[in-house]
Amino acid sequence: MAGEHRIERDSMGELEVPADALWGAQTQRAVDNFRISGLAMPRTFVRALGLIKWAAARTNEELGLLPSDVAGAIQGAALDVAEGKYLDHFPVDVFQTGSGTSSNMNANEVISRLASRSLGRAVHPNDHVNMCQSSNDVIPTAIHLSAALELTAHLLPALRHLGNIIETKGEALREVVKTGRTHLMDAMPVRFDQELGGWATQVRTDYHRVAGVLPRLSAIAQGGTAVGTGINAHPEFGVRFSATLASRTGIAFRPADSYFEALGSQDTAVELSGQLKTTAVSLMKIANDLRWMNSGPLAGVGEISLPALQPGSSIMPGKVNPVIPEACAMVAAQVIGNDAAITVAGQSGNFQLNVMLPLVAHNVLQSIELLANASRTLADAVIEGFTVNEERLTEALERNPILVTALNPIIGYEKGADVAKQAYAESRSIHEVAAQETDLSDELLDKLLDPAELTRGGIKG
Repeated sequence: MAGEHRIERDSMGELEVPADALWGAQTQRAVDNFRISGLAMPRTFVRALGLIKWAAARTNEELGLLPSDVAGAIQGAALDVAEGKYLDHFPVDVFQTGSGTSSNMNANEVISRLASRSLGRAVHPNDHVNMCQSSNDVIPTAIHLSAALELTAHLLPALRHLGNIIETKGEALREVVKTGRTHLMDAMPVRFDQELGGWATQVRTDYHRVAGVLPRLSAIAQGGTAVGTGINAHPEFGVRFSATLASRTGIAFRPADSYFEALGSQDTAVELSGQLKTTAVSLMKIANDLRWMNSGPLAGVGEISLPALQPGSSIMPGKVNPVIPEACAMVAAQVIGNDAAITVAGQSGNFQLNVMLPLVAHNVLQSIELLANASRTLADAVIEGFTVNEERLTEALERNPILVTALNPIIGYEKGADVAKQAYAESRSIHEVAAQETDLSDELLDKLLDPAELTRGGIKG
């Protein structure tokens, strides 16, 4: 058993660490202390930590603070971490110290051990890998960096794709007219391209809402160190670091206008989460519309048929359920819940430091990932492939008593209400009852009650 562990030391003394672990004493203390959820920090957050340590080492080399060989060894190890080669060596629970110090030291210890192996002599996790840094500026920077990378690489392209698929589907169905609904009750006709156009606009607006946060995400805390004063950092470190990170990622990172704001608050993360919540609300509305339109096939609305993806019941043969819209609705619920937690976390900025940073990181990144994956799945597995039940649509349109609204300018609201009630009570069409109860000709009624014409608005006659 002794061979399965090694002894590591830190300022608090000695403790055992698994022999094959790349981390050191401070990470091990966190592993021992925070046996809470079993959730490790997200892979994209670990990627951000690797990029931060790479940029810091390069900046410190340029400033003459680190020897080139030490800086080079750190940079190589940090990029390996950023590429996900050592994810198993980042075991610290999400629910840890509120500053995220344990995760920062986890990165410092793993990178220092890898760099020491490469260099052939000791590279210190604090003195070298963490030079000109503090957990208090590294973790807020990692939140902004990881979120910006995930938005640009995944969520924004996924929303653009979903919007395009919805619009393309709508254009293909622009001649198909259906019964509109308000309060889940029959209303005036609409075309499919109009209904889906509403969805597409929701998604495109969400895209711009989310993208609008990027300028503030690109303002980073790095350089503020412990409390925002930049203690123990070179005066040029923040500016040079941001430029180095920008050159690597293609995102225009810059030092925060106020390091005190960047350390003490998480307002930008709260803002981003709010826009993600709005996107989730849009996704749930679209998913629920699809579920209603697909409901049936006999006793529901039955306007469309979604692609049949899997059996829907363990007891009812032949049943097929709208599984993707249901999954998307659950994603939306999770994102809305994540936003509530982030809102609470955001107000936990006690003086010079927010102390719920790991929770913010986990929830923001989870929301981004869920929305990106759900948007693509909804586009490709549902919207692109659904079919329209035109016979059902036509039958519902012909029997829709609300079509009488088109006659209001001629016969008036009160007479129109009488015609609608009679048509509904007798299961007759508005055309038939209006021809009997008014002096309007069949030719004029055909014109006034044409569902396609009614989707164009305006006064007919």
